[in-house]
Amino acid sequence: MKGFEESTYGDRIAEVYDEIHGSLGSPERVDPVVDVLASLAGGGRALELGIGTGRVALPLAARGVEVHGIDASAAMVEKLLQKPGGDRIPVTLGDFADVDVAGHHSLVYVVFNTFFALLNQEAQVRCFGNVARRLSDGGVFLIEAFSPDLTRFVRGQNIQAGLVETDRVSIDLSRHDPVEQTVASSHVYITEREVRLYPVKLRYAWPSELDLMARLAGMRLRSRWSDWQGNPFTASSANHVSTYELR
Repeated sequence: MKGFEESTYGDRIAEVYDEIHGSLGSPERVDPVVDVLASLAGGGRALELGIGTGRVALPLAARGVEVHGIDASAAMVEKLLQKPGGDRIPVTLGDFADVDVAGHHSLVYVVFNTFFALLNQEAQVRCFGNVARRLSDGGVFLIEAFSPDLTRFVRGQNIQAGLVETDRVSIDLSRHDPVEQTVASSHVYITEREVRLYPVKLRYAWPSELDLMARLAGMRLRSRWSDWQGNPFTASSANHVSTYELR
């Protein structure tokens, strides 16, 4: 995807991100996430990779957890700072693969497929290694991501309708590269007045591949669920919540 950089997605979508993904911030969706993260953090510090507009970080901080964040998009972080309590969360601007923050953390987490924003295997492996160096004794690295489903693509492409309303529609268009394990997409929003494009690119990894990255970093799989309620992960699970600990 020509011209796509690590901050492109966030910079382009920041203005409408909370509107588009508003349902993810509802109590019934976010409370189970925060319950798990607060339990894993214990009394220690938590670090969110790809903190964005603070959908998870703000309610986690409201539970009394000291939350820090990293994000590549200044526009997304600006939205976080505008929210109540957002200015009390320290945020580092930059590539979260580098985990360029001081100190150690009881919990490092990355949710909503954001780990796949690291666009090659090298960056993903580097992220695991840097997380391992930032975990305190007994600390946990948590990843929430989808389990790849290549049947979505026909001849390497996918077109899917989203919103279909009287005054607006949305369409997702994607191209898949199975060699690089990348998907380049554009979320297209069309109204009577304008057309908006929100590009996104990701590099997916299989759960077993993530486990190998963890081993290379000196970590091991601690648990894997299909959702935030702790249900078992099976061959038919569309998503997984995986936790890793230092060996």
